[in-house]
Amino acid sequence: MVPLLDLKAQYATIREEVRTALDRVIESQRFILGPEVEALEREVADYSQCAHGIGVSSGTDAILVALMALNVKPGDEIITTPYSFFATAGCVSRLGAIPVFVDIEPRTFNIDPGKIESKITARTRAIMPVHLFGQMADMDPILEIASRRELPVIEDAAQAIGAESRGRRAGSMGTMGCFSFFPSKNLGGFGDGGMVTTNDPDIADRVRRLRSHGSRTKYHYEVVGGNFRLDEIQAAVLRVKLPHLDSWTNGRRRNAALYRQLFADSDRVLLPLETPESRHIYNQFVVRSSRRDGLMAHLKEQGIGTEVYYPVPLHLQDCFRDLGQVSGTFPDSEAAALESLALPIYSELPADSIRAVAEAILHY
Repeated sequence: MVPLLDLKAQYATIREEVRTALDRVIESQRFILGPEVEALEREVADYSQCAHGIGVSSGTDAILVALMALNVKPGDEIITTPYSFFATAGCVSRLGAIPVFVDIEPRTFNIDPGKIESKITARTRAIMPVHLFGQMADMDPILEIASRRELPVIEDAAQAIGAESRGRRAGSMGTMGCFSFFPSKNLGGFGDGGMVTTNDPDIADRVRRLRSHGSRTKYHYEVVGGNFRLDEIQAAVLRVKLPHLDSWTNGRRRNAALYRQLFADSDRVLLPLETPESRHIYNQFVVRSSRRDGLMAHLKEQGIGTEVYYPVPLHLQDCFRDLGQVSGTFPDSEAAALESLALPIYSELPADSIRAVAEAILHY
């Protein structure tokens, strides 16, 4: 048996640290927006090369509150990708705004910068690239377009904490960065959690107000916000894990290198592209095959865990039918949905298990 992810293996290495941190919170009896959250905000901001971090309740709420901080209104348009987790476009729609999709680059799975400008209209309010699977989108042309058109950029970095492009970290390059601490992420909590990063002090202040119903002072509300607060228990767990993150990322990168070595003589499986200027953190290791479904079934028979990210691109989801997009509109995203398959990559995965996965794939 080779699971897609084994969180127990990670926990075994930090059990006592985590229990000490949990006891610290329990003894304090402070559970919402206390010293653990404040410390985590500083630490994640520093790690992500940002001036400010604001802890929130999930990666989804990080995107939602970032859009709210830009005062996104019904009818506004947000340019993003149709090949992502639902929250990317779902948060746009929740505010009455319209997700305007741009197809991906087939080798990186990230938004194609060359197709963005043609989608900008008078109603465009922001550009939201997604750093999918742990590799950053090509940010330089995106930022150039955004600067010239005077548009903010929200980085959906839910899968990309610690990813780099030309030495710059995910979440530090746009107006805001949005992170998820869902348990399966490279930096995962014991439940939901998220973070907004920014270098703009005014935006940081706005996000802090919005996450607490729009108040700076108890019972006094300047704007209508929501309950997007990160709790102390999650922050304490994440503070234990953060110092280990680079080691875990290096383990994922080592495992990715072994996969590449084992598939070096095969052209049947298209491996993920790691661009020369990037640091891919391999939140997922996603291969492509024209026989994806058969391969997935074969690996399941061998006791090997896999996952499809994502089987239906966002423009073809039932809830977005009113956007009028049809099959064939974004061919690269649709092809990725039919061909992509995530293989086990977690840091503690033994080399023998990686060889077993590769052998099973090559046999098929």
